[in-house]
Amino acid sequence: MSQLFHRSTNTIARFLIFGSLIVLLGLAWAGSEISRSSYVTQVGVARVQPVPFSHEHHVAGLGIDCRYCHTSVEEGPFAGIPSTHTCMSCHSQIWSDSPELETVRESYRTKESLRWVRVHDLPDFVYFDHSIHVNKGVGCDTCHGRVDQMPLTWREASLQMEWCLDCHRAPERYLRPRDQVFNAEWQPPDGDQLALGRKLVTEYHVAGNLDDCSICHR
Repeated sequence: MSQLFHRSTNTIARFLIFGSLIVLLGLAWAGSEISRSSYVTQVGVARVQPVPFSHEHHVAGLGIDCRYCHTSVEEGPFAGIPSTHTCMSCHSQIWSDSPELETVRESYRTKESLRWVRVHDLPDFVYFDHSIHVNKGVGCDTCHGRVDQMPLTWREASLQMEWCLDCHRAPERYLRPRDQVFNAEWQPPDGDQLALGRKLVTEYHVAGNLDDCSICHR
């Protein structure tokens, strides 16, 4: 019986099979890299806001505590966005005629809230509670970065699940004393974060099953 296929058919078949696998692996790698890129995560991208608010000026320059504006961060799931009344408690006296603050003054006159653009916005299927993290010793800058050095606010972390799990699986690498949670310049004594972190894990009764799916996905 004569040979139906040319001898090179096997070589071509192997080339196509292995080539397809390489292409698929390449596409998977590219998709993974794109999903972690700033184009998707928006890391490092300053958001355009209705008012060019500078954390650098207000926090580092004027020494305003995070809790002055984010009033519910210690007691509730949301940190809270300051009302126009909070802004005007200072700006009715300071820079009261600044053109850049006309949007704030208009909001105060009309009682219509400013439409701030959320920088840190988790998906609806993720449960997150600020108060739990604050009271367990997670510093603001651990998640939000050095906002005291941001003239305009951007996202410092990807907020992807792998980033959350990095902390949940080893909280001792990030915890600090509760009285230092709002201190962006805090550093562990003697640079020994792990020793302090292990102590705080026990002292603050940090659970050992923090990578349980039901903690964030309820």
